[in-house]
Amino acid sequence: MDGTLFGYSEAQVAQFGLTFGVGAFILYMLFIVLNLARESKAGKFGTFVLFLVLSLGILGFVAKNVIQWVLGL
Repeated sequence: MDGTLFGYSEAQVAQFGLTFGVGAFILYMLFIVLNLARESKAGKFGTFVLFLVLSLGILGFVAKNVIQWVLGL
């Protein structure tokens, strides 16, 4: 074994999994927040607050990736 998977290094596979795996998880979390807003009959403002507060972690993850891309890390 030379440390590759289908011609990709371990670091490339990990980066792919992190980017798309966490991206899929974020979409699933947004679906959960939307479902929570519907079941609780939160209304427009309540739904907005739920998305705002519960989605701040997503903003942090996206900001980290943007900062890494800008700095070239």
